[in-house]
Amino acid sequence: MTLDQATDLIRHTLLLALTISAPVLLIGLVVGIIVSVLQAVTQIQEHTLSFVPKIAAMTGAMIVVAPWCGHRLMVYAAQVFSGQM
Repeated sequence: MTLDQATDLIRHTLLLALTISAPVLLIGLVVGIIVSVLQAVTQIQEHTLSFVPKIAAMTGAMIVVAPWCGHRLMVYAAQVFSGQM
């Protein structure tokens, strides 16, 4: 394996990790902003209140996105092991 091939493999791996983690992180971001706005409007300043909706939303997003993530990982692993990368 040459340096260029190793660099390409690392780049593809990092892009795949970013692509797979993005939907769950974006759901957490959106839910966090919504909860923060609701806390500001109602003037409830409980720090633990924002964790439960974010955890629930991110868990639900992981359940929904899991088949897509698994498929992407299997395609990537097949490409790496077959030498197509």
